[in-house]
Amino acid sequence: MAQALDWQAATAETVEHAARLIRCNTSNPPGDEIGAIQVIQDILEQAGVPAGCITIAGTDPRRPNLVARLRGDGSRRPLLLSGHVDVVPAEREHWTHDPFGGEIIDDCLWGRGALDMKGFLAMYLQVFLHAQRTGLPLKRDLILAAVVDEEDACVQGSAFLVDRHRELIDAEYALTETGGMTSHVLGARLYPIQVAAKGVCWLRMTARGTPGHASTPHDDNAVLHLTRALGRLERARHMPVHLTPTIRAMAATLGRELPFPKGAAIQLLRVPALATLALRLLPADTQFLLRALLTNTVTPSVLRAGTQTNVIPSHAVAELDCRPLPGQTLDDVTREILAVTGPGVELEPFALTPPLEFSSDTPLFAAMQRALQRMDPRGIVVPYFDTGASDAAEYQRAGIIVYGFTPGIVPPDYPLLALYHAHDERLPVQAIATGLPPLWEVVCEMCT
Repeated sequence: MAQALDWQAATAETVEHAARLIRCNTSNPPGDEIGAIQVIQDILEQAGVPAGCITIAGTDPRRPNLVARLRGDGSRRPLLLSGHVDVVPAEREHWTHDPFGGEIIDDCLWGRGALDMKGFLAMYLQVFLHAQRTGLPLKRDLILAAVVDEEDACVQGSAFLVDRHRELIDAEYALTETGGMTSHVLGARLYPIQVAAKGVCWLRMTARGTPGHASTPHDDNAVLHLTRALGRLERARHMPVHLTPTIRAMAATLGRELPFPKGAAIQLLRVPALATLALRLLPADTQFLLRALLTNTVTPSVLRAGTQTNVIPSHAVAELDCRPLPGQTLDDVTREILAVTGPGVELEPFALTPPLEFSSDTPLFAAMQRALQRMDPRGIVVPYFDTGASDAAEYQRAGIIVYGFTPGIVPPDYPLLALYHAHDERLPVQAIATGLPPLWEVVCEMCT
């Protein structure tokens, strides 16, 4: 069991550390994360972590990674706590408060990165400091990694560590962002633990036609071919349903815990032929999320065609953000798209990250589940996968089992999913205050 600690003081310290990190503008691009890394290094050194336990590594002096390690007795393989310090850019003119101010307003920590993910990295840092200060008798090394470049391609960050300095982050398990916070869904309080994530499959869709003078229209127009193909995708509503082990487990749990008829509708999601019907029985906002969990999604995001208004171009291009489910491949995704659009377009991949899925039948998952149930006895803990992507896929390449676990209780009116990468990003202080104890409990249970 975790040692008793002054959680009020720990929360205040965590908030201050997170605010310091937010005040470092680490927008990626261009990155320039050195300021945030120096803040973390200073906090660790001021807390008495020996310099020999802190490693700074990277290929760009303005974009280094920090890895700190507390040594255990070696009887178990390490536990890695990993968070990124880069953030997506912020349009200051659209924010209510300074996106790099790190201010506490209305009991929330405001700023770019408060949610994604400097606030949670500060929680990992606080737990690491607790282990140092209390002399926690570790059976396994406890590793803290503050990495760069997660919001772009991870090349300077976790991918660099996996490829060039695997010894620094080699671990049995890793915890990172997205999981363990309250999701108010279908009238219940859910606590999803991320055990899987969709892949990234960015495709260029090209339609070709006959160029000519725009004053003489003809039927072989590349722009029209492309827009018709995109229109067919829109009218299809969604791609075919595929059930992953994670979704089957999530549906089974929710089907048992939720009252009729919601529970019964969720149970139908376990049968592919009935999944589309089940979606129609659920509220619209829930349909939106579940559809992304059941299908390979395809979202047009960029359009390019022509250079002059009076010229019919020879080709038109759309860039598609596709997110394949665990178990799905590039060939699966392209086959499904072409089945809808027909053969009049070409598809070419230009960015690929594989999906990932880990078992929820592990001691770490069980420890997280117990800690969340102590945090909120009426909450429902479910395995879940992220519809986006993180650097968990990089750590997977190193053979590490990665879960998203940044616990905390948030109120029903807090728009959690809507604030990722959005204006007015903020994190309730309540989430930090309620999340630190279960995070500490998990680290203690797994490491001692």
